[in-house]
Amino acid sequence: MSQTQQIPHSQAPENQSGATGRAPAPSLVSLSPANVVQKVKSNLVFRSKWAELNGAMGDLGTYIPIVLALTLAKDLNLGTTLIFTGVYNIITGAIYGVPMPVQPMKSIAAVAISNPGFSITEVMAAGICTAAVLFALGVTGLMRLVYKLIPLPVVRGIQLAQGLSFAMTAVKYIRNVQNFPKSKSVGNRPWLGLDGLLLALVCACFVIIINGAGDENEAGEANTDTSGEDRRRKGKGFRKIVASLPSAFIIFLLGVILAIIRGPKAVKGFKFGPSSIQVVKISKHAWKEGFVKGTIPQLPLSILNSVIAVCKLSTDLFPEKDVSATSVSVTVGLMNLTGCWFGAMPCCHGAGGLAGQYKFGGRSGGCVALVGAAKLGLGLVLGSSLVKILDQFPVGVLGVLLLFAGVELAMCSRDMGSKEESFVMILCTAVSLVGSGAALGFVCGIVVHLLLKLRKLGPRQPISMIWMHENP
Repeated sequence: MSQTQQIPHSQAPENQSGATGRAPAPSLVSLSPANVVQKVKSNLVFRSKWAELNGAMGDLGTYIPIVLALTLAKDLNLGTTLIFTGVYNIITGAIYGVPMPVQPMKSIAAVAISNPGFSITEVMAAGICTAAVLFALGVTGLMRLVYKLIPLPVVRGIQLAQGLSFAMTAVKYIRNVQNFPKSKSVGNRPWLGLDGLLLALVCACFVIIINGAGDENEAGEANTDTSGEDRRRKGKGFRKIVASLPSAFIIFLLGVILAIIRGPKAVKGFKFGPSSIQVVKISKHAWKEGFVKGTIPQLPLSILNSVIAVCKLSTDLFPEKDVSATSVSVTVGLMNLTGCWFGAMPCCHGAGGLAGQYKFGGRSGGCVALVGAAKLGLGLVLGSSLVKILDQFPVGVLGVLLLFAGVELAMCSRDMGSKEESFVMILCTAVSLVGSGAALGFVCGIVVHLLLKLRKLGPRQPISMIWMHENP
């Protein structure tokens, strides 16, 4: 299988800005208003209208279930969350020029859903504390140092674990009926019905037929056939038409139609206008609980998946773009230091969302700006009343979108160049999946990586050569 399939891996040297997390020092000319406006326009331009629209749907398999669960279980202000996350999407698209996702902080959400005493106030406290740490790591340059020192096999291990975790969760969504407020499955999904297993399987097959394995050069393989020039042209044209269909958008639109059919009363219950936005009052107890139960387990995941893995994946997919660990850490910090005070769900970037949006055609900041504008519009027009229709959305359809996002992220790990690198990556993945999460997997991966390098270290070579060899 060609290494150009699905996700192109950058062969740029490690000392480039995209690979080390160092952003080049901007000149005074580059910071002029005219150049800033021009750069924003360039970052938001659509590479392909249908492809960008399709890519915008690639992250909804993660976003909708978590936000819906918190809204139903913890009375999260859905309208405020839609408004703020919509603004986050638009700003990050304008800054980075890549389909940088905005996802809920999963560890904090998991704690809130599974712990009855962890209220929405603690959720916001946890988000603010996490944001403060990430912002501090970004502005001090420490995040850039962390990014440079973490070996690539460890990062790939974290990405593989997250991708497989997404895929396994997606299969659970497809096979079983879900109770999001209680975060558990409640029985097998029936084969027939408007949210049946058959519907999900048909949607999955539809995505595979349209998108294949994600090989953009698939049409070029037809040139190896030397017979039938007309057949080659017709076949290539047919494949091009099929590949141009916005599969994720079609599936999402189908889900919306089915949700309206399943819950017609929800549409009648719409209340127009935004939800009231109020400052959240956080007590000392809420600060303590939020930090201990929410921030501490969330920080490793945010640093590894929301910053380090996102920057690595951005470099693979868009080597011409400058997505530094410093800037990503700062933007995640600023998002939550602003929105959490008003009750918006704590959010971050995520490698899974980026892979999902890329899988379905997202190639520019316009992709996430589009979904951001949709969130902002829905938040302003319908506010929290939108939860009634989301509650009727076919979960099996969401599972299909999440499944392919997870597979795309897991496929990043195929670029390991040696058995040693693969060994570290797989060990890191295994511990992350069956241990205590990404943090333990990361520690084990680093330890094994150091031990393997020490084995090969010469008697007169300094220990610092371990890191110099890995990060020239």
